[in-house]
Amino acid sequence: MPDYLGAHMSISGGLHLAVDRAVAAGCGVLQIFTRNSNQWRGKPVSDADAALFRRTFEASGLHEVVSHDIYLINLAAPAGETRDKSLAAFRDELETCARLGIGTLVMHPGSHLADPPDVGLQRVVEAFDRLFDEVPQFTGKVLLETTAGQGSNLGRTFEELAIIISSSKFPEKFGVCFDTCHTFAAGYDTTTADGYADTMEQFDRVLGLERLLCFHFNDSKKGLGSRVDRHEHIGQGALGLAPFRQILNDPRFSTVPKILETPKGDNGDMDAVNLGILRGLTSV
Repeated sequence: MPDYLGAHMSISGGLHLAVDRAVAAGCGVLQIFTRNSNQWRGKPVSDADAALFRRTFEASGLHEVVSHDIYLINLAAPAGETRDKSLAAFRDELETCARLGIGTLVMHPGSHLADPPDVGLQRVVEAFDRLFDEVPQFTGKVLLETTAGQGSNLGRTFEELAIIISSSKFPEKFGVCFDTCHTFAAGYDTTTADGYADTMEQFDRVLGLERLLCFHFNDSKKGLGSRVDRHEHIGQGALGLAPFRQILNDPRFSTVPKILETPKGDNGDMDAVNLGILRGLTSV
């Protein structure tokens, strides 16, 4: 069976080096930031760098590369500097993915701040309707990530994500990234067989399983319904191994990318350790 396990890799030294790092760690898929994740403006990607990235990826044997937007972006922000910068930054994310040949872009829905959640959700919809109009060359999908609901973060429930998708003029442009830590912290219990089945039934009823196009594989430092986003190594947190075993052996998700966002460790060697644990959970 194709291996769709992978990890988030650094682009330090060049975008193409993330591909090499993924291969060295034994990944089958890869996630990257296309720029520094804590700066509004990234270094422009040259035509030569874009071509090198494409060539390196095509020769790598990896099944898929996923991009993640920078953490500063908040498309749910009210009119003002943060919203203006967020729109510009996400526009650049879409343009860069199009140039690099990346067809999947994961993003956090944003924070409604002092306003009601429904106001924040509408702002996200308005932002995407504008952005998709402005960047038609991005022909892939934006994946709304499930969140823990920390603070005023949107995306804690499947219903909130469904509102964004169904309200947009471009519903076909959206998918969902299911983060194991975030959904657990948001209150979805996937630690038992019944809980896992119920969670996926809810996802299918509200969003449709055909929209589940990526997993982030993270154990959780905090408990069920804590609404605290703290990642832990696989099997070392409140989730344990059961949710990962169930996803890995669910034939519905056999070719869906499953990406580690767990701590790298002092020498960056924990990806290989976590990947080994996950592969040990897969039924032959």
